[in-house]
Amino acid sequence: MPGERYLVAGLGNIGAEYAETRHNMGFIVLDAWARASDAVFSTDRYGDVCSVKVRGREFFLLKPSTYMNLSGNAVRYWVGKMNIPVERLIVVCDDINLPFGVMRLRGSGSDGGHNGLKSIIELTETSAFARLRIGVGHDFSTGGQIDYVLGHLDDNQMEKIPALCEKAREGITKWAFEGLQAAMNFTNAKETEPCNK
Repeated sequence: MPGERYLVAGLGNIGAEYAETRHNMGFIVLDAWARASDAVFSTDRYGDVCSVKVRGREFFLLKPSTYMNLSGNAVRYWVGKMNIPVERLIVVCDDINLPFGVMRLRGSGSDGGHNGLKSIIELTETSAFARLRIGVGHDFSTGGQIDYVLGHLDDNQMEKIPALCEKAREGITKWAFEGLQAAMNFTNAKETEPCNK
């Protein structure tokens, strides 16, 4: 319906040292969306926020400033402040269990070992919110997960980021306008060419 509002929470860590790292995929997607829409983030409580209007509906883009493991503080606050029901919340995050660039949209589920999702589930007291997970690959040895996710995307991956961000944005708007199944059919489609090649 026209006038509906949505909260899109992109997960990441604040600070220049974390820019363009694998764990900041949520920030990367929202930054690209804001640039494409001529929107400017402003710093507010628990995060940076901007608003983008698409065909009469308003999308609030949130980049939590609480660091990844405490993302739930920001999401809980802004869901309450904007009076946005959980069915209009979508979280964008990285996923080491998916090849780079592969996306998986789901309407609910567990945290899958992701500390940002874990925090959101704990503090909102529900797992019934949409999440768009973006693969960053799994190229690390035992014990190397933290260094890997906090490592920077390589040049080949950075070249693919603009197209990846556009697909994520389109998937999110499909979710809002056409429903979860249509958005899943779009975002979860297998790539014709693996992004990590």
